[in-house]
This record gives sequence, structure tokens and C-alpha cells, in this order.
Amino acid sequence: MLRLNCFIKTTPENRTTVAEAARKLVAESLREEGCVDYGLFISDRTPDIMMICETWADREALDRHSASEHFAKYVGIMRANSEMHLNTMEMPR
Repeated sequence: MLRLNCFIKTTPENRTTVAEAARKLVAESLREEGCVDYGLFISDRTPDIMMICETWADREALDRHSASEHFAKYVGIMRANSEMHLNTMEMPR
């Protein structure tokens, strides 16, 4: 399994745009074959900081996700309105 943690830093002006795109990304991604988990976390103390945690069954599932239309659409919106950093790790089954 693969675990990805995407850290997102936005601004007060862009917070709503980024959060809405992230929520739509989560909803679409949870329906994908091979998606084990996909969640959005927004800090109560610093709402301009968000994190998406996702788990995929294998590299093929992650590759299909990364090539999906909804990924391109919503991640494009997020990238245009925030700074993003991704950590990827292999998880034992």
C-alpha cells in the first residue's frame, strides 16, 4: 500500500476556494478502485493549513488516480491558490 500526505498552505483570501476543491477531490477519489482511504484535515487553530491523507492499494491505483480528470481539475485549482508539499511512503499490508 502507498500512503501520501499532502500538506497545503493557503491564504485567508484563497482558503474557501482551496477547501472546496479539496472536498470535491476527496469525494471523487473515494469512489476510485484501489482507494483505501482519502481524507481532508483542516486545522482548527490555523485554517490556512490543510492536509490530505490518502492511501492506495498499489502503485497502479495511484497512477490511475493521478491521471484522472477530477485529479487534474481539482489539484490544478489547489496548486493555483496554495503551496503544496507531498510526502509518499510505502506501507506494509
